[in-house]
Amino acid sequence: MRRLAGLLVVPLLLLSTAACGSDDKGSDSISSKNGLPAITAGAKFGEKPTLAKGEGDPPKELKVETISEGKGTTLKKGDPVQVNYLGQSWDSDKPFDNSFDRKQPFDLTLGAGGVIQGWDKGLVGQKVGSRIEMSIPPELGYGAQGQGDIKPNATLVFVIDILKSTPVPLSAKGTEVAQDNIDLPKVGTNTDGKAPSVTFPKSADAPKKLVSNYVLEGTGPVLTAKDTVVVKYEAYLWDGAKKFDSTYQAGKTQTFPLAQVTLKGLKDGIVGKKMGSRILLVIPPDQAFGDKEQQGIPKNSTLVFAVDLLTKV
Repeated sequence: MRRLAGLLVVPLLLLSTAACGSDDKGSDSISSKNGLPAITAGAKFGEKPTLAKGEGDPPKELKVETISEGKGTTLKKGDPVQVNYLGQSWDSDKPFDNSFDRKQPFDLTLGAGGVIQGWDKGLVGQKVGSRIEMSIPPELGYGAQGQGDIKPNATLVFVIDILKSTPVPLSAKGTEVAQDNIDLPKVGTNTDGKAPSVTFPKSADAPKKLVSNYVLEGTGPVLTAKDTVVVKYEAYLWDGAKKFDSTYQAGKTQTFPLAQVTLKGLKDGIVGKKMGSRILLVIPPDQAFGDKEQQGIPKNSTLVFAVDLLTKV
């Protein structure tokens, strides 16, 4: 089973190079205690940092240094996390990307595979409110292929401010809504955190228009296109009722910044629904992947999702 999160949502981290913005120096510099490049300006949590060029050969393994330790919860695999970051290559003193200039923190689900492996590994065990510096070897970054302005086999260096982590409910909960259209799949209403069942009609044509129906109607705020939502989902092809993706099977949630969800039917089906709900989405080809095959999904496929809208980040 292939994970499709990178196709459903624009890959965020490091896939575009942001302008470096202002050169405000901020607070005093901090020298590394672990052989990592020094923070030459903007050393305090919340300030945009400036990093020196790495000296000598870069570390061959992942290195994480706590610059300042926060007092919040300790991060674990599966937690939704919001951070600010600046990244550059070891052999450069110019950042290739940073969220400080965009004034838009970055949201991820830790361990869900939505970012490079060095992040998923290096953030585990850190506390909310901390500033850390990481050196990430190529095999935990972008490897031999590189990415954009990042050269092949580059060692990456990041300064990361861990802003917050939001607790995630085990499951959607809410009022059961009648599923009385016999031509649509029926979704289970269990609230135990296990994957809901999805039962397909024996003989029915796939809908030509987007279907977005409550299965469990939550009581949270209505989601907008600007929200970032943590979800669990089961995903199927209409033809043959074949499951092609599942966060439950992977044991992870996914974080969807809705403004950057590329699958039109997925975004349109979630926007306008209440937080805490479980919904059935049936997405016709023109709002899915159209006439292009994607990771084994045949072209012109109708997609079916059972989605739990767990929390906003």
